[in-house]
This record gives sequence, C-alpha cells and structure tokens, in this order.
Amino acid sequence: MRILVIEDNRDILANVLDYLQLKGFTVDCAQDGLGGLHLASSGHYDLIVLDIMLPGIDGFQVCQRLREDGNNEVPILMLTARDALDDRLQGLRSGADDYLIKPFALSELVARIEAILRRSQGSRKRQLKVADLVYDLDTLHVSRAGQSLKLNPLGLKILALLMQKSPAVVRREVLEEAIWGDDTPDSDSLRSHIHQLRQVLDKPFAKPLLHTLHGVGFRLAELDHEH
Repeated sequence: MRILVIEDNRDILANVLDYLQLKGFTVDCAQDGLGGLHLASSGHYDLIVLDIMLPGIDGFQVCQRLREDGNNEVPILMLTARDALDDRLQGLRSGADDYLIKPFALSELVARIEAILRRSQGSRKRQLKVADLVYDLDTLHVSRAGQSLKLNPLGLKILALLMQKSPAVVRREVLEEAIWGDDTPDSDSLRSHIHQLRQVLDKPFAKPLLHTLHGVGFRLAELDHEH
C-alpha cells in the first residue's frame, strides 16, 4: 500500500513516516501544498494523509483540486490542529474521507487509515452492472441472476462496451471500430457476434437486455418494452 503524507511540521512528518513504514506501508512525503498536489497527481497512491495548515496552498485547496480538476478518487485523511467544527465540515465538503485532530496517537492514525482502505478497497472493485447482469472486469467473470455465463473474448469486449455505455445506444460503426480498429471484417461479422451474445445473455432468461435498433446500433438495458 502506497501512502502520500503532506505535512509541513518536520517532527510530525518524521514520526508519521517512521511509524507507517514500520507498519509495512510504502510512504512518500511532501512539505507544502503544491509539492503534495504534484505528487498526488503524478503518482499512484492508495491513500493521502493531508494536513490542513500548509505553506503555499492549504489542505482544503489541495483536496478540492484533486477532486475537481484531477478527477482523483484516492481516499484522503485530513489532519487538523484546530478543533473547530467548521474546519472539519469544510474538509469533508472539499472531498476528504475522514479527519483526525492533532495531537493524535500514531496507532489511531493507522487504525483510521486501515478503516478507510477497507472501505475504499471494497467499493473499488471494477464491476459493471446492468439490471441482474454483472461483469467483473478483474476476473472477466460474467453472471446474470447469479448464473455464470460463458463468453468468448470478442463477446466479452462487446459486452464491456455496451455495459459501459448503458442505457445509451452504441452505434454499429463505433462498436466495429472499438473491436477491430481499421481492419473491420464484412458487415455480417458484428451481427453474428451480437447473435451469439444474445443467445448466452438473453435466451435463458425472461427479460431481454440486448436490444437492436435497426440501422443504428445496439443497446444494453432493462426496458419495459422494445424501442
């Protein structure tokens, strides 16, 4: 687990780094807001420990910029010296996942970090879900209503594209280009793959999920009626 600590107090930083490394974490650090923001944006971290009072830009701004500009979902634990409710609320509003008030016990810091990581790890499973159809992108396991479905690699690729765009319609040419690039085979190729996909996906079940919009493309969605 890689953790980034952004803290300008050298004594606190040294203690936190030593303790986290002792607990088996890989740790990077920054002592000001801009340096921390740069590291957070360019590296991959499992969690960021972020002090509010920083030289340059403060912790609120670092947090906000990561969330808004960088579209960065990494969990953030804020450290605040001031036991003011406003600070804690502002921290949570700017996108922090939790906060810890200074002075804190190092053992509590690690307990908070582990709790946040447990939560975020659970929610970060890469899964696509449409109605009762579930596709786990990490294991390539597809199931519908709890039943495992067997698909070939091209079927999996088509399914992922349709599920990611669901409930929108994916145009035929967009699908063809995503699957074959410029090397598109004849026009019936996609149709036969869609037919195979439909056999596995819909045939054994009461409600169809894969819908053809003639002359346009395909849509994967739970519809009350065919469009």
